[in-house]
Amino acid sequence: MTILYDALSAAIRAEEPVALAEVVEGPEHLLGAKLLVRPDAHPEVMGSLGDPGLDRVVSRDTAGELAVGLSVTRHYGLHGEARAREVGVFIESFAPPPAMIIFGAVDFTAALAKVAKVLGYRVTVCDARPVFATRARFPMADDVVVSWPDKHLAMVGPSLGPRDAVCVLTHDPKFDVPAVVGALGTRVGYLGAMGSRRTHAERVARLREAGVDDAGLSRLMAPIGLDLGARTPEETAVAICGEIIALRSGRAAPSLRDRDGPIHLDGHVAVGR
Repeated sequence: MTILYDALSAAIRAEEPVALAEVVEGPEHLLGAKLLVRPDAHPEVMGSLGDPGLDRVVSRDTAGELAVGLSVTRHYGLHGEARAREVGVFIESFAPPPAMIIFGAVDFTAALAKVAKVLGYRVTVCDARPVFATRARFPMADDVVVSWPDKHLAMVGPSLGPRDAVCVLTHDPKFDVPAVVGALGTRVGYLGAMGSRRTHAERVARLREAGVDDAGLSRLMAPIGLDLGARTPEETAVAICGEIIALRSGRAAPSLRDRDGPIHLDGHVAVGR
């Protein structure tokens, strides 16, 4: 057991994802049994819950809960059977902060970075223009990267997962098409792009030319954000983060992507720009 806790402590200190499953309900001889799961390239499992079948099923479920950063109690049969309640297992996820990559050092970027930080994201601002992508303009960001979107995603893309987000705030085909195409090649949970409905229609045409199919386009939330009538950069940031939360939690929310009509309200700029 000491080895298991040492491995857990080491992963937490290194900010590596790890989860601990413990039997909290069931036969007395199983209570307190633990299983440690780390989703490496070859998933590492330490410990046992007392039955090979139960270990196998709980390991799978624990990896799934860790991928979305949730802690939950699940119930099983003594050998891992579904729809049984003989054993209760508490799965505790220790996940590093989710990542948000914002492509485009534009006016809305600073506001989005601020709101994302409040929600616990590790924020990276990326733009290929060194005059705009500066620490002085975005002191709230964890990282400010001067790079093209496809090059940056080639480096960090393999680490992105369902809890992470990519927000494309540019309006230049040289930036937004490589950013969207690169993000679609990852497991990122949220991908949104700013732009008016006309801008997005033109973007879709360029994405199709780049080989993006209907399945890929269905992952793209554009125009970005919830239909809240947002006007200021700060309101826009709230609308974007609200859409991320709704998508992650599976709740229905009025996204601009799924609505018709203008996104410019009373002469002001709404979320989609």
